[in-house]
Amino acid sequence: MRLIINGNEHTVDEPSGRTLLDVLREDLHLTGAKYGCGQGRCGACTVLLDGVAVRACMEDLEMIDGAAVSTVEGLARGGHLHAVQAAFVQARALQCGYCTPGMVMSVVSLIQRDGMPSDEAIHQGLAGNICRCGGYPRIVQAVHAAAAMQGDLGRGAATEQIPAARARP
Repeated sequence: MRLIINGNEHTVDEPSGRTLLDVLREDLHLTGAKYGCGQGRCGACTVLLDGVAVRACMEDLEMIDGAAVSTVEGLARGGHLHAVQAAFVQARALQCGYCTPGMVMSVVSLIQRDGMPSDEAIHQGLAGNICRCGGYPRIVQAVHAAAAMQGDLGRGAATEQIPAARARP
């Protein structure tokens, strides 16, 4: 079967019984999506599947042949973090970092759907992502900052970009 992952085509053999998370982590060594609960409840494995946030641990490979998958590793461009990643760094919304990739991917999806989400929309959009460190106030702050950055970018305004190599915790 064929998948487009972060813009690159990959062929996966023997998809029977395997999940998207298995392939990302084991075959492609893309470890941003984390194994948390294995039941789609914690959000640690969130990726975008054809632009929609999904739990990779619940996506059966046989059902997604030809799909486009975006992972946290594919967000940075030209050596600079995506606006959502930069906002998480600036707001110090990282804590231990285990939930962060899934949170970031859920936020990217949320901002794509609702350019300037309210606090209520943010809470609903992140309801399936669990942060055991309790960093929710900073995460909400980061979502607002990312939405503002995305809006500024859409209007052609320059924004400070954090080089991806410097931003890693």
